Amino acid sequence: MAKESRVKKSLLNAKVNLICYFVSLLVAFFTRKIFLDQLGTEFIGFTSTLQSLLGFLNLAELGVGSAIGYVLYKPIFDDDHNKINEIISVFGYLYRCIGLFIFGAGIVLSCFLPLIFPETTFSWGVIYFGFYAYLAASMLGYFVNYKQTLLSADQRNYVVTGYFQAATTVKVITQAVLALTFNSFYLYLTLELVFGIINSILLQWRINIAYPWLQSDIRLGKKLFKKYPEISKYVKQLFVHKIGGFVQFQLSPFLVYAYVSLPMVALYGNYTLVTQRIQSFLNAILNSTGAGVGNLISEGNKQQIWRVYRELLAFRVFIAGFCAVSIFMLIGGFISVWLGEEYRLPQLVAFLICVQFFMAIVREVTDQFIFGYGLFYDVWAPFAESAIFIIASMVFGLLYGLPGVLAGPLLSTFIIIYLWKPYFLFSKGFHYPVHLFWLVMIHNMITLLIATVAAFWLYRLCIGAVSLKGWTLWIVQSVVFAMIMGVCSLLCFYALNSNFRSFANRFVKKTR
Repeated sequence: MAKESRVKKSLLNAKVNLICYFVSLLVAFFTRKIFLDQLGTEFIGFTSTLQSLLGFLNLAELGVGSAIGYVLYKPIFDDDHNKINEIISVFGYLYRCIGLFIFGAGIVLSCFLPLIFPETTFSWGVIYFGFYAYLAASMLGYFVNYKQTLLSADQRNYVVTGYFQAATTVKVITQAVLALTFNSFYLYLTLELVFGIINSILLQWRINIAYPWLQSDIRLGKKLFKKYPEISKYVKQLFVHKIGGFVQFQLSPFLVYAYVSLPMVALYGNYTLVTQRIQSFLNAILNSTGAGVGNLISEGNKQQIWRVYRELLAFRVFIAGFCAVSIFMLIGGFISVWLGEEYRLPQLVAFLICVQFFMAIVREVTDQFIFGYGLFYDVWAPFAESAIFIIASMVFGLLYGLPGVLAGPLLSTFIIIYLWKPYFLFSKGFHYPVHLFWLVMIHNMITLLIATVAAFWLYRLCIGAVSLKGWTLWIVQSVVFAMIMGVCSLLCFYALNSNFRSFANRFVKKTR
């Protein structure tokens, strides 16, 4: 029954994430022009800058929520209400400390707003009102919404996502209507805070229904903090891992600028805009298994853990492979008809971007199991990954330009994520020899290669007679290739890969 519950919760999380993704995309598409026309591009840029500033302050949280989520897996599995209450109390105490720090840092930062916005058409009343509205809204997560971590650890993240998306959708539509009616900056900013409060109230109400026994006490959490030394240890370890990823993400555009040119940053950004949107979409669905993996590991069935890992890895390679090959085949034509032929990058660059995309999607399986086992103490790894990334990008960028810069993250990802991390997981978590990982991975890659070769061959046969231009041609090519690649991938993986076949059979069984 526990196994069935995990699968059902994962499917529900995936469904809700999928629906919310498309709802947010649709709402943003229709309201974006209203905001730009009624409030102006400068105001939209101003709000984006404020959110980025507060996002930087929120770096102080890195690791705390993740550490608490991991510590909750075991007591949730054991249904230990007393221990859950204690951990949530500790979490509330830690988040209050972080919230107070961020609030204080926000007040200090507000003193420098005249330097950040030296030339603006807005009154200082609008600037400061907007800053403190966004700051107050972000404080809700630290002082009120911290209990939602229990929902995530309990595979009920669909509740958080659903309520947040519902509140956000109503907020954006309301903002659009009021922008058309009153064209007021203050109303737009006020609604950011009002709907943040509404979302918090709804979330607290739902948490009380789901966990009527939940009683957290922040004052008690301060006293209990010493009772759970592993929380402090995991917070420090996870902070290092997350800050390493943040640094690499922020450095990529700078390295492209430094070793190629500023215009190339924009061209490169056009491609990564597409891949990042698709990656966010896939992660919203595929990462719904994260809490289920933690719950599975808490159960302690070694053979079942290993079987699920193999199945999830095969499925990730199937999905990531289909998307990466399709992007490589179609993104050049999309850029040409969307922006113009002059914005198109060489095929080698597109290939490297797609390889990076593929590796980013597939790595999440190993990351989820490492998280489930609490294997965070390799704090040297993010430093090594960042060092390899920077040095390789600088050296290869100097020699080969943009392809060389892109080779840096590929090399660092391969060495740390695909060599070290599997060894770390298999030796310290699974207690299996790491060559088993490579046997499974190579099997998956051979299957994907066969599907890709078959798809390209069939596509050349089918598309040769098409003589269309512009968007029409690209849409026809996209539909034809996606269908061929999808069918070839599905048939090859189902026929040649027993791990994928097992996953597909269980998935179909659970969805009936």
